Amino acid sequence: MPQENTMSTHPYVGLWVTPDDYIRYELLPNGRYFESRGHRERVYHGEYRVTGDHIDYKDDSGFIADGEFRNDVLYHAGVMLTRG
Repeated sequence: MPQENTMSTHPYVGLWVTPDDYIRYELLPNGRYFESRGHRERVYHGEYRVTGDHIDYKDDSGFIADGEFRNDVLYHAGVMLTRG
């Protein structure tokens, strides 16, 4: 997935978590991501691309998803995440 710009300087890079800390998305500067759930660390992983405030994910298994950043909140698949 080509990157909109260098992710190492992108403001959305970093850790995003649900209020209960159950779901955690780690957006890495190299355009890769890891998703952890509960005590299971890095159970999902793949590539992501940010265009404006929109994020597209492509899991290494081929699953695709997307989300939106609004007011320092990441909305993804019915889940709200904030900076961890």
